[in-house]
Amino acid sequence: MNQVSFISVLSQFESSTLWGWHFLVPSTIAAQFVNGKDRRVICTINEIKLHCALMPNKETWFIMINQGVQKKLGVALNSEISVLIEKDTSKYGMPIPEEFQEVLLQDPDADRYFHKLTPGKQRSLLYIIGKVKNSESRIRKSLAIADHLTANKGEIDYKMLNEALKEYNRM
Repeated sequence: MNQVSFISVLSQFESSTLWGWHFLVPSTIAAQFVNGKDRRVICTINEIKLHCALMPNKETWFIMINQGVQKKLGVALNSEISVLIEKDTSKYGMPIPEEFQEVLLQDPDADRYFHKLTPGKQRSLLYIIGKVKNSESRIRKSLAIADHLTANKGEIDYKMLNEALKEYNRM
């Protein structure tokens, strides 16, 4: 799949407190990267690379920008941004932290439960681990998630998981 460059504007949905900053992707460009339910792409915005998803909105498409990315970009609302978009062909739709990969290699039950989760739940767990910069913290989060998956036979109880993550952080 090829890459496509375009200019967009950082916007904010006016009618929603849930949805924050985003930018529009022209339908002609989005159509090149959407394949059924697979809408995962890699965007490079002002030199910052992100794994993200194309989201439909009436006649057009958009990509959400979270608060952390907003800060990294260092641009204001309604600013023009330079976007390079390409198909995300990675296994999970985002990088897997090597610490979690190692935990899964050593814990076949956690590996089996993790791979039975929906792709969205897998990405959520990978995000929880990957957003931490410190390797030691990523190891603790990886172990907490693996133990949670095994103890709950592959079911995620986010309240319990959050408590487990706090407990592992105190270790």
